[in-house]
Amino acid sequence: MRDQALAIQRELAAEEVAVEDKGIKVVITGDQKIQTIEIEGEKKDDLIEILNKAIKKSQEVAAQKLQQMGGGLGSLLGK
Repeated sequence: MRDQALAIQRELAAEEVAVEDKGIKVVITGDQKIQTIEIEGEKKDDLIEILNKAIKKSQEVAAQKLQQMGGGLGSLLGK
């Protein structure tokens, strides 16, 4: 089961979703890592770094809650 979970994580990391609206373009991977943010054609690397830190922290909080519930899914959430 762990091997299957790792395979799914790799597949998600390889998937990219792009959304563009109102002069803003965001590209994020299936494992919730922001790749690019462009606002009116200008890349925002600082914003990418901060948002990825926030996402990681929220995933860690979720993993802790799941472990407290006995779910044991922390490794699936990148912990």
